[in-house]
Formats: sequence, structure tokens, C-alpha cells
Amino acid sequence: MKPTVSAILTLVLTGGLALSGLALAQAPAPATVAPAPPPVAASIAPAGPTASTAPAASSDPTDPTDPITATEAYLQRLSPEQRAKSDAYFEGGYWLTLWGFLYGLGVAVLLLGSGLSARMRDLAQRLVPLRPLQVFVYWLQYLLATALLSFPLTLYDGYFREHKYGLANQTFGPWMLDLLKGIGVGAILGGVAVVAVYAVFRSFPRTWWIWGTAVALVFVVLGALIAPVYIAPLFNTYSELRDPGLRGPILALARANGIPAEHVYVFDASKQTKRVSANVSGAFGTLRISLNDNLLNRVSPAGVKSVMGHEMGHYVLNHVYESMLWFTLVFLMGFGFLSWGFDRAVARWGARWGVKGIADVAGLPLLAALFSVYFFVMTPFTNTFIRVNEAEADIFGLNAAREPDGFAETALLLGEYRKLHPGPIEEWIFFDHPSGYNRILMAMKWKQEHGPGGGLAE
Repeated sequence: MKPTVSAILTLVLTGGLALSGLALAQAPAPATVAPAPPPVAASIAPAGPTASTAPAASSDPTDPTDPITATEAYLQRLSPEQRAKSDAYFEGGYWLTLWGFLYGLGVAVLLLGSGLSARMRDLAQRLVPLRPLQVFVYWLQYLLATALLSFPLTLYDGYFREHKYGLANQTFGPWMLDLLKGIGVGAILGGVAVVAVYAVFRSFPRTWWIWGTAVALVFVVLGALIAPVYIAPLFNTYSELRDPGLRGPILALARANGIPAEHVYVFDASKQTKRVSANVSGAFGTLRISLNDNLLNRVSPAGVKSVMGHEMGHYVLNHVYESMLWFTLVFLMGFGFLSWGFDRAVARWGARWGVKGIADVAGLPLLAALFSVYFFVMTPFTNTFIRVNEAEADIFGLNAAREPDGFAETALLLGEYRKLHPGPIEEWIFFDHPSGYNRILMAMKWKQEHGPGGGLAE
């Protein structure tokens, strides 16, 4: 995730959205301060070839007895120009992470140093008498201010850059409408969460960082439950997958792995992007299997099956619950850091900013800035946790779907927008999923050990 002010919006206020759809691959998120459309599913994004030029899983020119040679043969299906373009796009994301971080800090400094945050608090107090409503009114002002101040970077990163690299299908009007929808979701869910967090601040002035962690976890779970049913349809239309040649095998794969799904949904991501994605999202009564129309158009049936095997791996391996535990620990350490940093900053500059203490909502920009610093430092560790889960789901998917070439075909699509073969340090810091090279190599090793028929080689 981007370590900007949106760390609070995404993780604390609408954090469950990130857990509602664990997927095979994920593009770097726009460096926004206002909430972008919620990630219904992470993506594998193609940059250039259309369905007619997509890698075919049916032909197998590789030698399954030599995984490295087979992997290199897959990588050579992309031209040097395509590799250079994807490397430039992905490496540019490293710089956008830094600029987004600094930009977010600049927004926080502006709101505090100019006294604007204190004036927004005073306005909220004049408009409504109840403290919770004052917090909510302040939140609406804060969300609007940060959305406007960050809009130039949001526009470049989320619109112009995506079109420059051939990843986006949306014209400006629909893109702007989706952005406004995301802000609307942030206004409602974020407002409720901020009200709850500041109630904790007022009730537990010394141990708020412990209880704040509990509140954050509640909203993570809430987001995971409601996102598939109530939020995702705000951005895309979902319909039943009708093709029996795909629907039947997907549901059979789900039943064979203990997943109580009776429906497979398709959503129209092609109106927004060229990326392909799929997910098993939700929990309890909101569980659903979804794949986007780009996946159906660009990937062979074997590739679709391999992707769904991966997604089901997240469910069977309880990655959602592992992620909740991980982010609980991350939140606990993060709120502890906030407690330490906030008190020291207010003691030094609080009078100048008009911020009186942790329960003063005018200090929200300071909390956002401190959270940004914390998540910026935590980036390699959070990426590593997610990357390990993704690698586990990769292995599960290979064993469940038994389609190593379909998996390699789909993983190769990452190379159209994502650096295929980074160095180990680069992958550790910046990659929240295994690189395309390592994923294809894993598939080719699986193929070597199991042979063409999928059974264990003797």
C-alpha cells in the first residue's frame, strides 16, 4: 500500500476492502490522498497485446525437464521493447511511492501549519452541538481538502500515466466518476470509523493505542464482509458466468477444496482497464467467486482454471484470517508509534497549530502524517508478508488446478506492466507478490516433478 495519508483511509477506515479480494497479482496503487475506487480484486495487468496475441497455453515449446530453460523460453515471448516498457512502468512506481509519501506529508504540514485544520474543527463545532457529529463534519472537510490538494498527483498517477502505458480504457469522465464514488465511500465508511476512533481517544486517553487497534480490526472485518456485496457493485456490474465449459470446472474445483460457493460472477472491468483479475472474496454469507471479463478474453481456459486455483488457495489456507492477525500486529505497533510521536509533536508545535491533544480532531493530519512515516518504513515487511501468502497460494493453485502452463501463461501477463526479473533486494522491498520470473519458474519446477500427465514423476 502507498505510505501516504491514504494509509489511514485504506487500512484504518476502509481496511477490510484490501482483504476482501486477495488475488493473483496486484499493480501499484495510485498515490492518492483521497480514496480511489476500492480494490475489488488485485490485478494482472497487460500493457500491449490483445486477445489475439496473448500467450497460448495449448502449445508447449519448452522442455519440462529443465525448469530454468523452460522459464527463459516463456520470458522470451515478450519482446525487448515490451520488457523495457514494463520495467519503466514498474520502476516509475518506486519513485511515485516516494513522491506520494512526501506529497502526503506536505498536505499534512499545510493543513496544520496554516491553521486550516483548526479552523475546520471550529467550524464543525459551530455547526453541530454533539461531539461525534463534530468529528464527522470535520472528517468531511478533511476528506474534501485532501482530495483537492492531492488531485494533481492523483490525476497523473491514476489517469494520465495509466493511459501513457496503455493500461487504461476509461475516458476522463467515467474515471472521474469512479474517483468521486470512491470519495463517497470514504466519506461514509471513513466518517463512521473516525467517529469511533475519536470516541476511543476521549474514553481512553492513556491506553487509546490498544483500543484503537481493536477498532481498526473491527473495520477491517466489516470491510471484508460488505465490500463484495455492497461496494464492488458501485464500480462494476456483476453477472453470473454462463459458459458451462468454465463455470462447471470452476465450481467443481471449489467443491473439491471445501469452498461453499454456488455461483461464479463476471464483472465488466474492461470498461476501466486492460488488467485481468479474479478473486474469492467475502466471508460467511458474502462469499463469492468473481473474475473479470478481461480474464475471459485474454487467457486460455487452462489459465483461467489456474488463476481460480490460486484464488481458492487464499480461502483454503485462511490467508484472510492470517492477514487480519498480521494487520492487528501492524496496527498495534503503528498506534504505539502514533502515541509516542503525537505527544511529542503536540508538546512542541501544538500551540502553533491549535491542536490541544489526542482527542482534538484538528490533530488528524498529524496522525495521518505519522501513519505515513510508519507505513513507509514498514513497506518491505508488509510486502514480504503478502508475498509469502501469494507464493503459498501459487503452490496451492498448481496442485489444485494442475495447469502449470496455464499458470505460466497468466503469470507472463505480469511482464507486460510489471518488472519480470528484479534483483532479490528489489523484490524484497517493492514486490508484494512474487515476480513473474519466480512464478513461472515455480510452475516449471512443478511440471518437471509431476510430468505432462500431472502425476508425480518416478
